[in-house]
Amino acid sequence: MLPLYLLTSAKNQPILVELKNGETLNGELVNCDSWMNLTLNNVVQVSENGTNFLKLPECYVRGNHIKYMRLPEELMDYAKEQTLLNLEQRNRNQKRRTGGNFNNNRRNYNNQGNRNGGHNYRRNNNNNNK
Repeated sequence: MLPLYLLTSAKNQPILVELKNGETLNGELVNCDSWMNLTLNNVVQVSENGTNFLKLPECYVRGNHIKYMRLPEELMDYAKEQTLLNLEQRNRNQKRRTGGNFNNNRRNYNNQGNRNGGHNYRRNNNNNNK
């Protein structure tokens, strides 16, 4: 399972983020992007030594500052189910496009379906030989 897919399925869920400088952020995940930049709501920021606490209404975290994240355990099960459903849907769509036979797209490159070995030569139909 891709981490980004797991993260996008964690929207509106509580999340704990530890930064590389040792600070931790606890809040609700509002948004994330492909660089793992996060936007959190109702954030409690804890200092590196755990003595200072700061409550923030909103916080933006740049992805390259993140050391690790802790997500709710039930989110893992939900994300696995969604991944399986997406794979099944993708397989169904693939079968519809190809008619269930994956060999339909093969071409015979040795003989392109004409007598000239794949070359389309035009005959000169002009009656210049009078």
